[in-house]
Amino acid sequence: NYWDGKKVFLQDGDALVYPFLRLKEVLQYLNEKFPNLERIACYATPQDILRRKSGELKILKELNLGIFYTGLESGSDIVLQKVAKGVNSNQMVEAARKTKEFGILSSVTVLLGLGGVEGSEEHAIATARILSEMDPEYGGALTLTLVPGVPLYREWKEGHFHILSPFQSLEELKLIIENSDFSNCFFSSLHASNYQAVRGRLPQDKQRMLGEIEYVLTRRDPSLLRPEYLRGL
Repeated sequence: NYWDGKKVFLQDGDALVYPFLRLKEVLQYLNEKFPNLERIACYATPQDILRRKSGELKILKELNLGIFYTGLESGSDIVLQKVAKGVNSNQMVEAARKTKEFGILSSVTVLLGLGGVEGSEEHAIATARILSEMDPEYGGALTLTLVPGVPLYREWKEGHFHILSPFQSLEELKLIIENSDFSNCFFSSLHASNYQAVRGRLPQDKQRMLGEIEYVLTRRDPSLLRPEYLRGL
């Protein structure tokens, strides 16, 4: 009842992996059925952005595919290799620049805690650097949540991977914001996996956002954090 017919999201996986002609057909259909359509969004891996020909991206943009949601996860090549991301940080930046070339917006997510306790600082600093080089219009932080059956979960159970505490994850969030250098990015940690929600435009709201995180870190009061029963994927 409240949808205005202006925005569509192609869910639930990486829609850009779809064969070009089939994807083009889908976008044409949507534009035909919804004459007021202004923007179509989809998930897109760096691999799929990079393998798309420039002519294909141009056509997709003309058909209102206007924003890609991409997971950076970490700016550390060590971490990216460990979690089998399939690309390195330089390829992440290359994909982001290719996206900008055709006027397609980027929304990029990072994962707090992905480097574990031992790699926390390196993960946060490298993530801030690569995220800044990508310079997305939107950025978001999620907090690592281990799921039974995945390799990292087994490493944790065996004592080879050490999960960050809630306050340590906030320290990572602070480092990422502190060391960021964006043109104009709306950055947030509003996802349900996070222990604290902050949001704002960077660099404009950097000091306010850092102040909100520092307030919680200074007090170390668990009641200021999102409780575990409210956290989720």
